Amino acid sequence: MNDANRNRVFLVDGARTPFLKARSGPGPFTPVDLAVQCGRPLLARQSFDRNLLDLVILGCVNVIADEMNPARVAALRLGLPERMVAFTVQINCGSGMQSLDTAYRYIRDGSHQMVLAGGAEALSHAPLTLRQSAVKWFGEMNAAKGPLEQARAMKGLRPEFFKPVVGLERGLTDPISALSMGQTAEVLAHRFDIDRKAADMYAMQSHHRLAAAQKEGRLKGEVMPAFARDGAVYDHDDGVRPDSDMEGLAKPKPVFEPPYGKVTAGNSSQITDGASWCILASERAVEEHGLAPLAEITDSEWAGLDPSIMGLAPVLAATPIVQRQGLTREDIDLWELNEAFAAQVLSCLAAWDDAEFCREILGLDGAFGRIDRDRLNVDGGAISLGHPVGTSGNRIVLHLANAMKERGAKRGIATECIGGGLGGAMMLEAV
Repeated sequence: MNDANRNRVFLVDGARTPFLKARSGPGPFTPVDLAVQCGRPLLARQSFDRNLLDLVILGCVNVIADEMNPARVAALRLGLPERMVAFTVQINCGSGMQSLDTAYRYIRDGSHQMVLAGGAEALSHAPLTLRQSAVKWFGEMNAAKGPLEQARAMKGLRPEFFKPVVGLERGLTDPISALSMGQTAEVLAHRFDIDRKAADMYAMQSHHRLAAAQKEGRLKGEVMPAFARDGAVYDHDDGVRPDSDMEGLAKPKPVFEPPYGKVTAGNSSQITDGASWCILASERAVEEHGLAPLAEITDSEWAGLDPSIMGLAPVLAATPIVQRQGLTREDIDLWELNEAFAAQVLSCLAAWDDAEFCREILGLDGAFGRIDRDRLNVDGGAISLGHPVGTSGNRIVLHLANAMKERGAKRGIATECIGGGLGGAMMLEAV
C-alpha cells in the first residue's frame, strides 16, 4: 500500500495491572483475571461506547487449560458484545507487542477503526508437566486389561515419575541452541566484555528508577489496582527493591555459568504475573469520538537472528526504523528496551557503539553510537518490575507513550529481545 493511502494510527489510552512477583505457588490471578482487572477501569474511563471496538487481540504465552483463547474469554468478561472477534497471539516475549503491531497494521490499512490490544501472563500459574517416561507408564497402566497386565505394568513404576517438571523451565530453554535464556545472556556478556560489576550497577539503577517513579507518582493512571477474591488489594509493582545496593547485588552467585558467570538472580528480570492493554484508533475514530491520544504509532519492525544470541535482537529491530525514517540516534528522545538481563541490555548498547559490528551486521558506515542512559528505561524496567512474558512488549509501548508525554519528548522507540532469536521494535511520535 502506498504511504499516502495509509491511515494514521494512534495509541489513545492504556492501563496495566501491578506486576506481581511469583513466589511460593500460583498467584491470586490467572492471565484472564489480570486482563480483566486492568481492562475494566480502562474501558470505564473512555468517552466512547465500548461496543464500538472492532476487535480484541491479546498476547499470552503460558495459556492455562481453563482459559483457551484468553482474548475471547477476557473480551466476554469485560462485557464486550458476543459478536466481538477476539484472538490470542504468541511470539514468546514479543506477544504483547505483536498484539499492538497486528492492530496497528489493521488500522493503518483501513480494515479496522478501534482495537483493544494487550498482553497477559501469570507465570506463577505455569503448569507442572510429567516426564515422558512417566507419561508412557501411565499410558501402559491405562491400557492394561485385567489384573495380570496391570501387575506387569506396575513393575515399571519409578519414584521419579512423581517428580514433575516445571513447564516454565522447559519454556525458558531454547530447543534449537539448547541454551537457557540466561546462558544466551552469558554468551553476549563474553562477546562484549560486560563484567559483573557493570551488570549489577545497571540492575541497581533499574530498582532505583522504578522506586522513584512510584514515589513521585509517575505511574498514576498507568497502573490500576487489582482486587483478589479474598479482598486483598495489589496496587504497586511488588518486586522493586528501593534499597538495592552494590553490596547486596554482589552476594548472589551466578545462576547459569557458575562460578564465573555474570548473570545472577539479582541482575535478571523477575518471574512475574501481570497484564496490560492499549486502545489503538484511526485518525477518523479520534476525530469522530473526540479522543485525546497519548502518541502516534509511526513504524514497527521485526527481526530474527541466531537463537544463541537472541538478546541482540533489539539492535536488529530498532535500527532499521531509525534508518527508514531518515533519523539518527540523537533524534530518538526516549528508549524502552526490555530488561531481560542487565548483561543483555548492556550488550545491545555496546553493539550499537561497535563500528565493526554496525558495518558488518547492520550495514552502517560506522557505529550507530551508544544510547544515552538518561534516555533509556527512565522509570526502570523488567529487572525491577518483572517480565510477564506475554505482557512486557505491551507494557513498554504503553509506558513509552506516557513517559514521552510527561517529559515532552518528540520521539521514542520501544524494543525487546524475544526467546528463539527474534526481536521487535515500535516507534512512537508525540501528538
